[in-house]
Amino acid sequence: MRRHGVFGSRGCDEMLPRRWPQRNPHHQRVSRIHEDEAMRTIGKNRGLARLADAEGHFRMVALDQRPPLFDAIAKAKGITPDQVEYSDVTAAKRLLVENLAPHCSSMLFDPNFAVPAAIDLLPPRCGLIMTLEEHRVEETPGGRKSRAITNWSVEKIRAMGGDAVKVLAWYRPDADAAVNEHQKRFVREIGQDCARHDIPYVLELLVYPFLGSANHTADYVESLGKLPSLVIDSVREFAKPEYGVDLLKLESPLAANGLPARDGSAEAKAAQKEFDAIGDICRERSIPWVLLSGGAAPDKFERVLEFACAAGAGGFLAGRTIWLDAVLKNFPDREAVSVSLRKDGLGVLQRLNALTTAKGAPWKPRFPVFSDIKQEGDFARAY
Repeated sequence: MRRHGVFGSRGCDEMLPRRWPQRNPHHQRVSRIHEDEAMRTIGKNRGLARLADAEGHFRMVALDQRPPLFDAIAKAKGITPDQVEYSDVTAAKRLLVENLAPHCSSMLFDPNFAVPAAIDLLPPRCGLIMTLEEHRVEETPGGRKSRAITNWSVEKIRAMGGDAVKVLAWYRPDADAAVNEHQKRFVREIGQDCARHDIPYVLELLVYPFLGSANHTADYVESLGKLPSLVIDSVREFAKPEYGVDLLKLESPLAANGLPARDGSAEAKAAQKEFDAIGDICRERSIPWVLLSGGAAPDKFERVLEFACAAGAGGFLAGRTIWLDAVLKNFPDREAVSVSLRKDGLGVLQRLNALTTAKGAPWKPRFPVFSDIKQEGDFARAY
């Protein structure tokens, strides 16, 4: 392993001590409309509005990927992933931001590569979502355990001007009980941190193969045989108010490669029911949701997005489907990567944008009604 490769070994250092802003307990009262509605605070409303476009559609590009990008660069250069240099990763991410950021409503960054690479290129109107989770997970026979990036926190994301916090939680309802309890606690505690700092919480859920299974992989690779119930039951769990989620980033309940055309056939109607089950859960909890691409081929992802929008999805948060080919086929030739992104990558993004605008469910903020604010000073004292 090369000394400067991106896969250098690191311990699970403890997070720095957290410092919370002191707020009046009355804050919860002035920040709500009704007890049964989600997304009641000013900060969360403002943050979600930054993620969407002016019409309330979520047209978002993900470039917080780490292992998938390491692998793409390695294949493009004919080396192994552990030989990929930090400078290669940051160069690739800078190209993605430079060519795609002007054409989406928000982008998903990671702190260790994307921010140093290209925070200066992010347009002022483009929302900034920051990832919190470490891509290295603890694999156990009973399932995966997640953790936050070392020395990174919700507090730091808010301090640097992030518009939302994103967390990927690998989850299977049929995993070991202790593993699932760990994952639930991980998600719940971050939700509490987001509430303290009044910042939107974007939760990504992914089903995964167990360690030792025939199709096991550390990265996300969609399986044709995945069970829709695992996806739907995961959504049902984390849509509960106790987790404090404001926007769900979800995988398709059915494999993209096996999804029929949405043509009114019996097969298409059966597929739509699986998407509708997700939409019903999110609608009941007043949580908007978007679709992740999972590296699906562009035409396949467009089909999945049609089913999702019909079920109430508000758009997409997609990465590899948009930009992977440009890196795989052209890196390290930066000009060639840019040309490919401006032609093919942007073409995919524009089609997804058009589909979302035409068929996605627009999100609208619901700001508090300040019935308790009667005179000067009441709000500042209460917030």
